[in-house]
Amino acid sequence: MKFSHSFRVSAEDIDTQGHVNNVAYVRWIQDVAVAHWFSATTETTREKYVWMVTRHEIDYKKQAFETEEIIVKTWVGEPTRISWERFTEIRRGEDLLVKARSVWCLIDRETLKPTRISKEMKELF
Repeated sequence: MKFSHSFRVSAEDIDTQGHVNNVAYVRWIQDVAVAHWFSATTETTREKYVWMVTRHEIDYKKQAFETEEIIVKTWVGEPTRISWERFTEIRRGEDLLVKARSVWCLIDRETLKPTRISKEMKELF
């Protein structure tokens, strides 16, 4: 299931070169993943588990600028026993600005250790 979020680039996202700072793209990648998690889960599930990023691979294709309308789409790939790959695209209209692959590890909130991704968890996405 793909999940998307759209917004306008704000002045806080702009660096000294006049375009979106790379750190803002990383924040958007994380924010859309968290929003996807919240949209697919209950509060009870979120109280038991949290995700931690273990890897980001980001390809920057084009620049974005203040006030532009941006769409961030994310979806999950194949899970392993304790981690799940997630893909993200950031677009301005049809233009692909950023393409990313991340690996997220499922953490048990009580033990603060990685935990197995259950069949029920897989069915959420």
